[in-house]
Amino acid sequence: MTRSGFVALAGRPNVGKSTLVNAVVGEKIAIVSEKPQTTRRAIRGVHRSPQVELVLVDLPGVQRPRDALTGRMARRVQEELDGADAALLVLNGEQGVGPGDRFIARELAASATPATIAVNKVDRLSRAALLAVLEAAGELELDAEIFPISARSGDGLAELIAHLGAMLPEAPFMFAGGAASDQPTELLVAELIREAAIRRTFQEIPHAIEVVVEEIEPPERPGPATRVRALIWVETSSQKGILIGSGGSMIKSIGTAARKQVEGALGDRVHLDLSVRVRRDWRADDSLLDRLGIG
Repeated sequence: MTRSGFVALAGRPNVGKSTLVNAVVGEKIAIVSEKPQTTRRAIRGVHRSPQVELVLVDLPGVQRPRDALTGRMARRVQEELDGADAALLVLNGEQGVGPGDRFIARELAASATPATIAVNKVDRLSRAALLAVLEAAGELELDAEIFPISARSGDGLAELIAHLGAMLPEAPFMFAGGAASDQPTELLVAELIREAAIRRTFQEIPHAIEVVVEEIEPPERPGPATRVRALIWVETSSQKGILIGSGGSMIKSIGTAARKQVEGALGDRVHLDLSVRVRRDWRADDSLLDRLGIG
């Protein structure tokens, strides 16, 4: 009998949840950045062995809601955790265990969802620092096994995957063979463009950026490239100016970096057409957030 189910990842922003999902799935399905709010939606990644289908749900980092966008993100986290077969609390080993981690651990302990703890980034720790963070993880108010891992190097992932697979219920596989995610192609492409943009901007601009893919047009063979047209939303004219840059230098840099990632995702050469538009207060506009599929 096969096992199949969902494991929701919980943790503070920037603990490495998206990197972990990509490493377990074996390909890039979630964008990665050191800036908070990088993950805005629940992204599902599939790891499959002959007997186990493990669906990891990459969730936004747990944080205090500040607007309609972050409020929706917080509700999505809770809904996914409530509906999951298991939960994985991811800790940042470099930062140690803090108040935010303890809050999330208490929330998981109060739920009926069985949980596991992964202490990430252990490849960057001395032995003494590793022992200290593992001890702190063991003192959390959560009855869960603890796995030291490095999503970047792969250390400890095999043991964690085997453990999570054993927690899943006996059930038939849910995804077609070879599927790595249920994420629509347009959303994956939009996220890859957003990743390129937020990695090149600073302060509050990354939080104000959203990307909408308007068209993905495959070429008529033989043709030069797949054409992708996308809009980058910001909230102010000054932000638009920064994203475009002097003489278009910034938008050109974003496009060059994003095109390489999009070509890898689509498996084809890509002509990327980017435009920057001002959509004031889009993070507070429920109708726009509905259109974006956030929440």
